[in-house]
Amino acid sequence: MNEQVQIIPIVVGVTGHRVLREEDRPALIAAVKAELSALRSRCPNSPLKMLNSLAEGSDLLCAKAAEELGIPVLAALPMDYGEYVKDFSPGGKEALDRAIAGAERVFVVPPTEAEPGTVSRDFLYRQAGIYMAAHSHVLLALWDGGEGTPAACGTAEVVDFALRGSYQPAMGSAIRLGTGESVLHIFTPRGERAGAAGTVRWLGDTEATAEILARTDEFNALAAASAPKKGPLLPEDRPDDPLLADLERAYQTADTLSTGFAGIYRRTLALLAAASTILTLAFLLYDEAEAIWMIFVCGAMLAAAWLCMRRAARSACHRRYIEYRALAESCRVQAFLRYAGSALQASDVFSWMQQAETAWIPDALCALAVGPIPGETRDIRSCWVGVQEAYHKKAAGNARRQADGSDRVVHVALIVSVSLYVAALIFELAAGGKLARPVFPVADPEVYRTILKIVLGSISAATLFISNYSGRLSLPRKLSDHTKMERFYARIGDQLTLRGQTEDLLALLAREELIENGNWCSYQRDNSPDLSV
Repeated sequence: MNEQVQIIPIVVGVTGHRVLREEDRPALIAAVKAELSALRSRCPNSPLKMLNSLAEGSDLLCAKAAEELGIPVLAALPMDYGEYVKDFSPGGKEALDRAIAGAERVFVVPPTEAEPGTVSRDFLYRQAGIYMAAHSHVLLALWDGGEGTPAACGTAEVVDFALRGSYQPAMGSAIRLGTGESVLHIFTPRGERAGAAGTVRWLGDTEATAEILARTDEFNALAAASAPKKGPLLPEDRPDDPLLADLERAYQTADTLSTGFAGIYRRTLALLAAASTILTLAFLLYDEAEAIWMIFVCGAMLAAAWLCMRRAARSACHRRYIEYRALAESCRVQAFLRYAGSALQASDVFSWMQQAETAWIPDALCALAVGPIPGETRDIRSCWVGVQEAYHKKAAGNARRQADGSDRVVHVALIVSVSLYVAALIFELAAGGKLARPVFPVADPEVYRTILKIVLGSISAATLFISNYSGRLSLPRKLSDHTKMERFYARIGDQLTLRGQTEDLLALLAREELIENGNWCSYQRDNSPDLSV
């Protein structure tokens, strides 16, 4: 696989009871390994990674299962190691140290909720649980199924975080978790609660989760065979940050795939328009000129149109073009937020409609962003705001030229059509003999009449199809959006000069950019290729 390609991992979070019965451990670890293996088989093109706080009991049991299966562990500790080990027994500390030594990444979880005046251990454990729920595709819960306490930080609360978003972030809301996270509940007896340890059931919206996993795995399969050609996204002085590098590669990979499918989509529209125009002309020749052999041309054009539609459907070029563009733009926003030193998650800025239409994209962003918060603030005025202002200015110019060119073609075709109509009217009045006594009689007026019908019909059909093709490209809407965003970035540049680079300004920048991309996705979805072209 090309080293410049970025694959999106399927992240499995872990929560569970600290105290396990020794007799249940074999059944529990067997169940965990079986479910992890099933997820790996379900997503053959996607690497699994386990997000784990490595608490004593269930967390360490799951970490051991992941190690035996060769699944990397992302260790998300609720507090600094020196404080954390105070909650472990001597044997548990040894297991913790082994797990940390073998982890792919170790970091302390940043708080999601507003910090209270006095930060307690319970608050830190609660933040780790929220992080686990928010950054996982699937939450693995070793749980007895009992109810928890709303303000607490136990397993029941973490399950509730995942299924209902029952917490209040310092910025935004937890509404994103309504788009399809599932909990894989492995029954773990505790106290007097009876039941067979290791029994498995799924909780939550399993259909939405299945689609998220399928879309992610589909992207990874296509990404593995791609060769990104996009230049560097970030400035040359970017920090040595693995998460930043992953986001940059994800942007380049998604951008390359989107561009490729956009080409297939536009060629499909052009071929359908051409086939339709030729079909109309051939039928006119068959009907008016009695060119019988044109019936075969009509059949060939119908077959060509059907093959175009079939290829478009099999390649899913329209959907992939839109979704991978949305993923690319989202990764770019997240990369610049991280480069700027902001802990803001782009996935928290998505509108509800964006989440509902492409739930796998915010989940992909969360999976790519698992790790420590950025440690340094950098100026994004020139590399983000300035570049985007210049891009939208150039794109607005291109859209304006394309729209003007399309309008000119339609205008010329209209003039030609009107001219042909006038010519036909003059012919009928002067030589046709059906409307008035011919001034200039011709031997066979039907021949001229047929030629005029064919030419007039062909020009009208070509005008209709060119207009329809241009309409599918949404040139006026693109022009309007690019013009508005050019002004927006110019205004943001002014605000950066006046106020400096604040978190509020970065949040506004990210939100507006993602909303603009969401609007583009929305109207592009209405422009799918079909035989009406």
